[in-house]
Amino acid sequence: MENNKETFTFTYSAKQQEEVARIRKKYAAPEEDKMAQLRRLDRSVTDKATMISIVVGVIGALILGIGMCCAMVWMGALFIPGIVIGIVGIAIVSLAYPLYNRTLKKERAKIAPEIIRLTDELMK
Repeated sequence: MENNKETFTFTYSAKQQEEVARIRKKYAAPEEDKMAQLRRLDRSVTDKATMISIVVGVIGALILGIGMCCAMVWMGALFIPGIVIGIVGIAIVSLAYPLYNRTLKKERAKIAPEIIRLTDELMK
């Protein structure tokens, strides 16, 4: 017996190949290269520190606003407590930047081994 198998193959044109590739790209899992991964890791550190400091700053500003409202609108009974509340708000706002630096330092120390490994691979 002969092993003569006749098969039919068909290849799409270049235009159709591009369309097939575009459709496939929509459904395939995106592959992240090492440089994009390095950027993402670096950005995640600063994003977390920024988010925490903004939240603390906004909370402090709201407390400061409540204190100012108490001191300026209700002059009688809430004047002194309003000043105290405002000072507490100022203290909280002034903690936002040191908290940013502390969080940034802590997160950089946590992610440093992975960053060093990626930069070593990229520098080769």
